[in-house]
Amino acid sequence: SRWCLVTSHKLYSSVYDPNEKTFEKLLIANRGEIACRVIKTCKKMGIKTVAIHSDVDASAVHVKMADESVCIGPAPTSKSYLNMDAIMEVIRKTRAQAVSLNVSICCSFLSSLSLQESEGVTFIGPDTHAIQAMGDKIESKLLAKNAKVNTIPGFDGVVKDADEAVRIAREIGYPVMIKASAGGGGKGMRIAWDDEETREGFRFSSQEAASSFGDDRLLIEKFIDNPRHIEIQVLADKHGNALWLNERECSIQRRNQKVVEEAPSTFLDPETRRAMGEQAVALAKAVKYSSAGTVEFLVDSSKNFYFLEMNTRLQVEHPVTECITGLDLVQEMIRVAKGYPLRHKQADIPINGWAVECRVYAEDPYKSFGLPSIGKLSQYQEPLHVPSVRVDSGIQQGSDISIYYDPMISKLITYGSNRAEALKRMEEALDNYVIRGVAHNISLLREVIVHPRFVQGDISTKFLPEVYPDGFKGHKLTDLERRELLATAASLYVAEQLRSQRFLGTPRIPIAKSKRSSWELSVRLGDGIYPVAVSKDGSSFSVEVDGMKLNVTSEWNLASPLLSVTVDGTQRTIQRISRNASGETSIQFLGTVYKLQILTKVAAELSEYMPEKAAEDTSSILRSPMPGTVVAVSVKPGDMV
Repeated sequence: SRWCLVTSHKLYSSVYDPNEKTFEKLLIANRGEIACRVIKTCKKMGIKTVAIHSDVDASAVHVKMADESVCIGPAPTSKSYLNMDAIMEVIRKTRAQAVSLNVSICCSFLSSLSLQESEGVTFIGPDTHAIQAMGDKIESKLLAKNAKVNTIPGFDGVVKDADEAVRIAREIGYPVMIKASAGGGGKGMRIAWDDEETREGFRFSSQEAASSFGDDRLLIEKFIDNPRHIEIQVLADKHGNALWLNERECSIQRRNQKVVEEAPSTFLDPETRRAMGEQAVALAKAVKYSSAGTVEFLVDSSKNFYFLEMNTRLQVEHPVTECITGLDLVQEMIRVAKGYPLRHKQADIPINGWAVECRVYAEDPYKSFGLPSIGKLSQYQEPLHVPSVRVDSGIQQGSDISIYYDPMISKLITYGSNRAEALKRMEEALDNYVIRGVAHNISLLREVIVHPRFVQGDISTKFLPEVYPDGFKGHKLTDLERRELLATAASLYVAEQLRSQRFLGTPRIPIAKSKRSSWELSVRLGDGIYPVAVSKDGSSFSVEVDGMKLNVTSEWNLASPLLSVTVDGTQRTIQRISRNASGETSIQFLGTVYKLQILTKVAAELSEYMPEKAAEDTSSILRSPMPGTVVAVSVKPGDMV
């Protein structure tokens, strides 16, 4: 992956001092892109790494990158990546001096066994007290209050049952947020607007919390309607020093999980930024925090901000902070764990340029803004040829996206001297990202970053449901874009017909008729059928659509997954996803995949006589909207439903 570090400021470039000794060997109790991210910095620092993996992850990228690897169990996380006994055994076996843990087991792992005392192993992260305090939302809220950090009104105790949840919700006033005390990542969270939703939310949140975190305790607090989600990155050492590394705007979310992040935020002024940063540092010092961490806030339209939670780990969205500050946060975490003091002062921390991150998921964005997809990545190509692009991923071509783990494919980050430049590069990077074999959310990500509201910075955590109240439907083509797509598809069809007439650069049959120079086609797009006339003009095509002529040029490298096409001077990067012998083809254009059928005029006329395949009758079939495991069946034969 490329690093978008600010090279003009040498103070903030990632310089690794070979004389600064840290650890000889580090075990990474994690998987995917974050494990790969840690390994990259360890390699630069001269630290050997040990990867753990489940049996289905034996060929995973993080396993191949590490110096050593150990299988610790079958696919389910409870039997592998969250198996504390197995991890401890690997630490003893490999004699690792330090360990970087999966956040889901940090608290229970450290509370059950002090690594430093029992094994002589250093944990890359804060100490036990800070993890336990901040990992418990109830305790963290009380600590935040004592540290003079703004907090959301709510009930600070543990909610015992659904009846008590309803009573508390009425006292606070609807709407309320029901949250897992030990939760994170949007799991175990429900918004309730009345008593019935509170009872239902209590049941589902407690079940999800117990399943995800092994802790079904819940708390209830006032739901701040239409807020922004802005977080502060903090960095602290064991010597009482703490810094805030500016903010990250994380308001674009679905199901309380972040989708697009950026740094800095368009919304904060210097005074609000400083106030949030100082409160974040105050909280870190209150719990004697020593590592990289994130203090999350909800910010209302008047720039009032309220403490949400503190994440005692390296956040998924940390790359945008690295881009605008030039710091390598993994390196800083390792240095702090070894006992070194921070190298920088608060006045040294810059905001250089702008960075945007899109979370690329194996999800179908047309289902609830993204329900998981599974399958094998039959083709995979990251857009690293685009300038100032960084891709943090833990997969490769041939990798399997399974039901066992998070469906994230990668984190796609672009950097620019300003926001407009970063967004333009993100648009280009998304168009040049090749992913085949699974559904993905590229279309949603691209629509978000080009939407006028997002470009203007007019966003909140309700952005997606407000902009797409009926669900995401893909890009809606303008008349000009429709003509561009039709002209491009028709030109691609003709280019392929011409290629099929040649063999090793010469005509297959010497006595064949002279080459055709014009084609009359019929192109079906959606519910419309459009007559399209194509004529070859040197290396380009002249295409007539809707009575208008368009000039289409390209190198027409039909073997490439990416095609750069210029239509009347406008450059587009398209991808042909599929095609078949009946003229049906799928083309990714402006991020969205469109299905077309391209036929000659004669074939189109004859196709009217072809019988249409009857649609499958699914009226008696119950289909799951996503892959997964059936955890409960709430009916039995004979029940009235």
